[in-house]
Amino acid sequence: MNNRNRRWFIEQCGVGMGALALNHLLGSRGQAQGSINPLAPKKPHFAPKAKNIIYLFMAGGPSHMELFDNKPMLSKFDGTLPPPELLKGYRSAFINPNSKLLGPKFKFAKYGQSGAEISELLPHTAKIVDDIAIVKSMVTDAFNHAPGQLMMNTGSMIFGRPSFGSWVTYGLGSEANDLPAFVVFSTGSKGPSGGNSNWGSGFLPTVYQGVQFRNVGDPVLYLSNPRGVDESLQQDSVRTIEKLNRMRLNSVGDPEIATRISSYEMALKMQRSAPELIDISKEPKHILEMYGAEPGKPSFANSVLMARRLVERGVRFVQIFHEAWDQHGNLVKSITANCKDTDQACAALVKDLKQRGLLKDTIVIWGGEFGRTPMVQGGDDGRDHHPNAFTMWMAGGGIKPGITIGQTDDLGFNVTEDRVHVHDLHATLLHLLGFDHEKLTYRFQGRDFRLTDVMGLVVNKLLA
Repeated sequence: MNNRNRRWFIEQCGVGMGALALNHLLGSRGQAQGSINPLAPKKPHFAPKAKNIIYLFMAGGPSHMELFDNKPMLSKFDGTLPPPELLKGYRSAFINPNSKLLGPKFKFAKYGQSGAEISELLPHTAKIVDDIAIVKSMVTDAFNHAPGQLMMNTGSMIFGRPSFGSWVTYGLGSEANDLPAFVVFSTGSKGPSGGNSNWGSGFLPTVYQGVQFRNVGDPVLYLSNPRGVDESLQQDSVRTIEKLNRMRLNSVGDPEIATRISSYEMALKMQRSAPELIDISKEPKHILEMYGAEPGKPSFANSVLMARRLVERGVRFVQIFHEAWDQHGNLVKSITANCKDTDQACAALVKDLKQRGLLKDTIVIWGGEFGRTPMVQGGDDGRDHHPNAFTMWMAGGGIKPGITIGQTDDLGFNVTEDRVHVHDLHATLLHLLGFDHEKLTYRFQGRDFRLTDVMGLVVNKLLA
């Protein structure tokens, strides 16, 4: 049955009700005739505190006990077996749960008016503690990397769900006319274990997926026209293709056709906007030094500076994946290198956004997919994956500054106060963006899906 006959059947054999349902479906997806810009700015449910997010994703699982959660008792019992009752029903990724305890490897001190305890590994973060909120009581459901990263980024351990950034751009659209709404960088020694699904759109239209930028050269491939193709030929070709796509969109209402139209338009615009965007050499010398950025040399610092430049230009969501924190062994050397690569730029981002007046509208998030075990792995210099307790920090966009919430037990094993599940984190961040997380939904396969699934509570202690 061709498309024309199908529409006739729906209209004539359902007394018109089928056509009404079809039109409602197309309209609910924002693909009715005359509406082909799914990234147009949209209003959230209520007045937001923030409008942009920069997510510094420390993929691999940073050890909270080496960075933020000082545990003197763990030092005291270093080399001894953990209490049997602590491990009852506990599942670990790779080690025997009865492995001996491993004391923290680095010194801590208190900083700022808030008196937050920070490791000697993070001297730059120590200087911004009064601008950030530290959450020591994060928990998740996953204890392996790919499921853990998907859980943190999509609210589910199952492939195929929309990412956090996709939900945000679906709900808010974008204020950037010549750049993608959702931009992704990968700066570590390898890509994230969860792959592209960490920034995929799942069952949402693909216009909402993250666009990965490269760290050197053109941010995306094929920005320049090939030989023999001048601007006039290119524009004529794109207009013809757009006309055909619009005809098909009006005929079938497929949201992926609107994505295709938007992609062609964005590609043209980025040929003009991207070269200026990536030229960080135009930044003042003191800004480059503050971040530790070096023009032309790919690095985490360069990407963080780019993130600031992107939100200045209206990009809604920027995420940087730094896959380097999986210290099953060689903990001391590797985590020291990780902090050297990332600490300065993370702190510089908060300071830079603040001095430009952008921090009030931009949420900065730092954290990984889970923490590490108090028990040793790899001889005497490593820790396994640990979902029961880990630390993240946030700043800006309605986050209450200079606070630490949550506590873990004396060994850093379980949360004892102000438990914050991944769903609670997502609910809180959506709240700051102006959304009731229970109402930001998309109907798929007969069910209204949302980022927080059927859970999630706003963490009011985090709100300014």
